[in-house]
Amino acid sequence: MSNYRWTRETWPIACAMIPFPGIAADGTVVQDAPAEHWAETLALVANEGFTELDPTDSWLRVADLEASRRDEFMAVVKDAGLTIPAISTSRKSPIDPMRGDDNLAYCHRVIDTAAEIGAESVTFGLFGDLTDEQKKALWFWTVDGVKNPDDPAVYNKAVERIRELGKHAAEMNIEVSLEMYEDTYIGTADGAVKFTQDVDLPNVGINADIGNLIRLHRDVEHWQDMMAKIAPFLKYWHVKNYTRVEDPISGGIMTHPAPLDSGIINYRAAIALALSYGYKSAFLCEHYGGDGLSVCGANRRSLRRILPAA
Repeated sequence: MSNYRWTRETWPIACAMIPFPGIAADGTVVQDAPAEHWAETLALVANEGFTELDPTDSWLRVADLEASRRDEFMAVVKDAGLTIPAISTSRKSPIDPMRGDDNLAYCHRVIDTAAEIGAESVTFGLFGDLTDEQKKALWFWTVDGVKNPDDPAVYNKAVERIRELGKHAAEMNIEVSLEMYEDTYIGTADGAVKFTQDVDLPNVGINADIGNLIRLHRDVEHWQDMMAKIAPFLKYWHVKNYTRVEDPISGGIMTHPAPLDSGIINYRAAIALALSYGYKSAFLCEHYGGDGLSVCGANRRSLRRILPAA
């Protein structure tokens, strides 16, 4: 992991691949697609000004590509002028009641793949698959999903499995960030801090994806209070923003995805706080809805303005 702080111009800011589904409109499965298909997609990413990419596994599971296919993919990445600072996993919880063991093995493969391709970070989470009701909703976060059980044995299993992954990652000089997500053991600031401290490894920290929380149509802790608690523990960071309207009379709460500089989270203040605690990892731009890639590109430019010049 890097021992220096980058400048505004060189700080790695990756594009998430969530604007691109794992199955294209023509029915092409991205995992099995020819390299030319990958090249067309990554050309769009590069055209938005990105020089870094996170091959988010909802789009493509790089860790599950055969060695020759992974070489093909990395050649495409290089030809597009991109590098990969991190690999994010999505809905691959190592304590999933049905696929936990398989997901744990997959997360180990992600660590090995990250080391192979030169990525410095990986992100893991404890959130499960979308429910049928969530898939029907316009915004999936408006419907309650799978929850981590209030069971000490399952909690301890989660700590043990993340610690196992963290030790493996440390052997590869890779940092692990744990994505904050509602109704998981790392679904609140207090919970994320406690879980990270229970894992107790220097290369394992928190992914401050507080956008996952402030978008919920329920009472949540103020983003400033969350950041104050988690800032000392941050690793790789998924950044996205939302508008949030709360009606104290009716109790109604509404949220909607927003560009980084116009949502409720003040990322200028949040990043300044993180930097004051020595944050030195890459960023990942995410956005749901509409032309997510264009918004990610704009968010990248916003981050460049926010980050310190030297």
